[in-house]
Amino acid sequence: MHRLGARLVCWGEPGYPGGLAAIEDAPPILTVLGRAELLESPIVAVVGARNASANARRFSRDLAAALGQSGIVVISGLARGIDAAAHLGALETGSIAVVAGGVDVVYPEENRGLHEALARQGAIVAELPLGTEPQAPHFPRRNRIISGIGLGVVVVEAAARSGSLITARLALEHKGRDVFAVPGSPLDPCCRGSNDLLRHGAILTEGAEDVLSHLEPQVSRPAPPSRPPSAAPVTDWAVLAPTAPQTDDGLLDVILEKLDRTPVAVDELVRQCHLSAAAVATLLLELELAGRVECHPGNLVSLR
Repeated sequence: MHRLGARLVCWGEPGYPGGLAAIEDAPPILTVLGRAELLESPIVAVVGARNASANARRFSRDLAAALGQSGIVVISGLARGIDAAAHLGALETGSIAVVAGGVDVVYPEENRGLHEALARQGAIVAELPLGTEPQAPHFPRRNRIISGIGLGVVVVEAAARSGSLITARLALEHKGRDVFAVPGSPLDPCCRGSNDLLRHGAILTEGAEDVLSHLEPQVSRPAPPSRPPSAAPVTDWAVLAPTAPQTDDGLLDVILEKLDRTPVAVDELVRQCHLSAAAVATLLLELELAGRVECHPGNLVSLR
């Protein structure tokens, strides 16, 4: 652990997150890789779908960046989709990833660049020992740490049966936590879970100010902890992007997984897919001819 640059923080010791210490099944020991001081800042969780649309990923990144500029550290689970976008948005101001294995184990592999950036500029937290590979039962337990550390949980684009809803439910069980939800199209099954949270009293969230106004009594919006001068900022979507599949079908899937029935700018697809503008245009034409996508004025596109 010393060679890795990580440290242990035990329950009851200085540096152990106060909110997490108060939950019923708080982990006795945490491994922290990176900037452990971030755990003592005001923290908000941003979670959501792994197969998120391009609009939802952009919203999550912008939301996390705005929260960071207001002195809030953003915590999430380092999954693909919403989690990864939120981490990227808050990298320069402070982001914490809670992982379901050891802090030295990269999962999913496509987030290796983001994992390395968080180890330098943010923090990676785990309750399991170094070298532990993530397994299915680890993820719900990981979620209780996310909800326990945060003052609140923002859910972006969650399906009816989603791990993000587990995090939201746990937040409701922890005393004094707020649950926020971003509204989505009723036609999109990926938004049924987050819309259902709104139906049951979650705070409707259309931007960072909706979160900050509810948390104002608990935070004084201090300046975010400064990033170590030696750490180079990572601000490009390429850090999130896996190597694009080389088959035509694989490239079509890359496009489709980022679309929903809400139109998104083609330029945004180009950035998030990490493909050339010409390649994206060709793929969109093929999908349009197949009747799977619809093009709109203003260089926008959506699922049909």
